[in-house]
Amino acid sequence: MSSPRKITLSTEAINNAGFYELLTERDRNERARIAAEIILAVFNDYYFRSRRIPFLAKEAFETRDWPAMLDLSRDRLSLYSSSVSKLGPLIKAGCPELSTDESFWTDVEARYLAIIKGRYEADLAFAFLNSVRRKVYEDEWKAVEYSHGRAAAPSASLSEPVVRMLQAATPIPAATLKRMLDIPKFATALRDADGDALLMADVINRALDRTGLPQGSALKIMMINAGFYRNRGAYLVGRIVVPGFGTLPLLIAILNGKDGIFVDAVLTDSDELQFVFSSTLANFHVTNPHYHELAQFLFSIMPKRPLGLHYSTIGYNHVGKVAVINEMAREQTRTGERLDTAVGFRGTVAIGFSMPSSRYVMKVIRDKPTAGYKWGAFAGVPAVIEKYRLVHDINRAGSMLDNIIYYTVRLNRDWFAPALLDELAEQAASTVSVLDDCVVFKHIITQMKLVPLPVFLETASRADAEAAVVNLGTCIKNNAAANIFNKDLDGRNYGVSRILKVYLFDYDAVEPLTGVKVRTNKNREDGEEDVPDWYFETGTIFLPEEMMTGLRIEDRELRRLFASAHPEIMRVDYWEGMQRALCEGKVPKVRAYPEARQLVRGRPPASP
Repeated sequence: MSSPRKITLSTEAINNAGFYELLTERDRNERARIAAEIILAVFNDYYFRSRRIPFLAKEAFETRDWPAMLDLSRDRLSLYSSSVSKLGPLIKAGCPELSTDESFWTDVEARYLAIIKGRYEADLAFAFLNSVRRKVYEDEWKAVEYSHGRAAAPSASLSEPVVRMLQAATPIPAATLKRMLDIPKFATALRDADGDALLMADVINRALDRTGLPQGSALKIMMINAGFYRNRGAYLVGRIVVPGFGTLPLLIAILNGKDGIFVDAVLTDSDELQFVFSSTLANFHVTNPHYHELAQFLFSIMPKRPLGLHYSTIGYNHVGKVAVINEMAREQTRTGERLDTAVGFRGTVAIGFSMPSSRYVMKVIRDKPTAGYKWGAFAGVPAVIEKYRLVHDINRAGSMLDNIIYYTVRLNRDWFAPALLDELAEQAASTVSVLDDCVVFKHIITQMKLVPLPVFLETASRADAEAAVVNLGTCIKNNAAANIFNKDLDGRNYGVSRILKVYLFDYDAVEPLTGVKVRTNKNREDGEEDVPDWYFETGTIFLPEEMMTGLRIEDRELRRLFASAHPEIMRVDYWEGMQRALCEGKVPKVRAYPEARQLVRGRPPASP
């Protein structure tokens, strides 16, 4: 396949858009028109290239080119920012009046909005315009009022080309389900489509039996008309409308092994689908451009995950940013709650705050860390923000929360509890300005709200506590597979979601695993009291056998469960083996769904 690294902003998009004409034109109205057309031309170039990426991801899946899949994910995220970064300075240089005449930008915006009116992706185009504006005025506190109502309205009824409709009756025959496997239009046929369809029918019909639906009942199956690609996997997503019951979510997980493409798992539980659709590898590549309908569909089958995050999950991060800020505004209007210090332990580097019923938490980096800071000299606020930004751009392996970072954003002062305002003014004065009617942030990080692991374990049922502890080990292993090491292996940096999935959410202590020095004290002789050799080494030293100490799992039985479920992560050979694989350019596997959901050839699959 062609190199995915070529998916970058085309300089021809700027040159062909009339930048030379902008430099030579003197009429003010014409200059505003030309500037608007240049911005739109670069947006069109960005949008065309971003829409090409899902099809390159499909090709990478078909050819088992896993490094290319990772490259495509990085390109998908960086393409927007690189386009804006290249265009912003050019617009500023070509339009010197922007520094003295604020109304000129208003004229540019008016012409731009007239051009994009009626386009499906008008809201994304408007977000692009705002991003260019922020780049132009980056040091001048030009806060943007986010707006989400400028797109063409999503289709009221779901039909082709958004979804594929299938009619069936219980029990659903394998032949009907086999038709689903045609949706992604793979270049090569599945190695055993008939056998996979039989196994799929077994799992799905068992799930339908548990709804109490009588045999012979009519059903409507709605499948998103697209392949979803991420990491090593491809997915089909849909729902089954069950009379008298509601909807049954449906996910078909497909892998491409050395002997061909096959269905690996079937999921029919909303929480398990959300495991797959967590913030993994930054986004899914979806071969369907109707992002509003896709996000609404995903929200309908995974309602515990906020709508704004569904946009981000399928790669429309800037539409997601708008949706999240609007969700928070509606929450505040509806409840009247105020943002206050988040539940859990106060961070040494970040100030976390949230509204009690909100599904989001916000963070601001302190000007300097508190006395509990462990890592020597503080690198400064920009260095920490850069870590959060880099986490957004990497393979998070489903076990690190994505970050939505707003720059130069203004929020109503009435949203904030007085004590929180005092803390922000005292501890983050370099980046937060508390004004009479608003609070202006140079940066604000927004994440999905979690319960810190030690807090969760204090009140959780035994079954939930055990599930969380096992999921913690999976989180650590998935992060290792993504070349992420959290040198602060403190349980307070890990949170439990509403579906008991565990994520790392604090990133000031993360670094590449390949740069960590894995050592041990197990090879020392009994009674040996000399200082070990590794003590004098520089850099990050990690002793796997001591990792349990910092995780703050107080219950002895839970510690034993963690050790029995994940014995390998307390051994040197596991970590060194992962480092070797990463250094060799391999893409280690990560687990996105429970093993129990895998189809087992030769015997009936486990029921979901």
